[in-house]
Amino acid sequence: MEASEENKVKVYGKEFIGWVKPEVADDSMWEDAKDHSTDSTPLKGSRGSIEEFEEAANGGVQSLALGALDNSFLVNDIGVHVYRNLNRGINGKGICVKYDGGGNASNLTLKKTLLMRAETNIMLMSPANKGRPNATGLKQVDIVTGKIVTEWKFEKDGTDITMRDITNDTKGSQLDPSESTFLGLNDKILCQWDMRDKKGMVQDIATSGSPVLHWTQGHQFSRGTNFQCFASTGDGSIVVGSLDGKIRLYSKASMRQAKTAFPGLGSPITQVDVTYDGKWVLGTTDTYLILICTLFTDKDGKTKTGFTGRMGNRIPAPRLLKLTPLDSHLAGNDNKFHGGHFSWVTENGKQERHVVATVGKFSVVWDFQQVKNTSHGCYRNQQGLKSCYCYKIVLKDESIVESRFMHDKYAGSDLPEAPLIVATPLKVSSISLSGSGR
Repeated sequence: MEASEENKVKVYGKEFIGWVKPEVADDSMWEDAKDHSTDSTPLKGSRGSIEEFEEAANGGVQSLALGALDNSFLVNDIGVHVYRNLNRGINGKGICVKYDGGGNASNLTLKKTLLMRAETNIMLMSPANKGRPNATGLKQVDIVTGKIVTEWKFEKDGTDITMRDITNDTKGSQLDPSESTFLGLNDKILCQWDMRDKKGMVQDIATSGSPVLHWTQGHQFSRGTNFQCFASTGDGSIVVGSLDGKIRLYSKASMRQAKTAFPGLGSPITQVDVTYDGKWVLGTTDTYLILICTLFTDKDGKTKTGFTGRMGNRIPAPRLLKLTPLDSHLAGNDNKFHGGHFSWVTENGKQERHVVATVGKFSVVWDFQQVKNTSHGCYRNQQGLKSCYCYKIVLKDESIVESRFMHDKYAGSDLPEAPLIVATPLKVSSISLSGSGR
């Protein structure tokens, strides 16, 4: 349609007029939400880091599952490889839980891995058909015994269904030894699955053959949602990204109707993350990351998040995180952003320090506090939505599978951020970021 003021209001709605005209947006929440901790070191350079460990990863790495306790895990064609968590990164223990009793499972293409039950179990979800993202079930691997415990099926009302994505109930629930539920998502379903039967008992795998996950709660939307990815906060609220670029916020009380729905900017959301406190949401698209502040002031003057109430008409405009034209060229035309994440905390009162995403051979890190700062140099004299081009690049010699920060408890006294773990198909690196670049 014609790009008139009237049509922009039709597309975005009156509440989001600040996304169309950032100059009229209410930026007070960005200014108010500063982290006043004194030990946050800004990233000044575009490159420059201290690399601690690099070791071979036995090839074919498909996924990285970081633990907050003793171990982390790399999943490849052969099985699940166990790594020891240290203050300077992760170090291989030489232990591998192999698929199919030791057989090679190179035909297993992983869509998602999920740690559960105090990180003693890992769930592996693979597409049912090549070229299609949805899965009909998942494998549950017991890390302690080194065996695939069972293969679960997704089913609702006696009918097989497929899932596109799975995640933990909350940001810290993988640490719970009794955890038996997790969240599931497909194009039009948002739900919770339970590994216990309807009476609350853990199902007897030996007698039930291929056990069925119990649908405990959720909603199947009639049409138009095109869900792609999701994430949970520390209290179990849920953020969902869609093909049309919309980002929806659901309270922990209801999966039926979003409390807030942010409009799309035209690009599909391929990955979404949220801070532990639910105040900030990060969406990944092919060419940029979008950072959204969910805070607003209600009619009683109380500050809330968009997960707990409707945000009304004073919604802050988002920030965009982008590569400079030169770095975008160096990353390659076919390389797309993927796997945007905040650094990892699981405690109230602690603030995430960095944002990391992967594009081609680059692992790109933004200083979160710097991005939130409304007086940051990148934003001066910018027209339209503000974009931040200040970041640090970790360059590898092959395409990166995944880049994630370790849990906050592995931050050292001399370095305020936990190590960054970068996995490529052949290697895994543990990197401690320095404050100054070259």
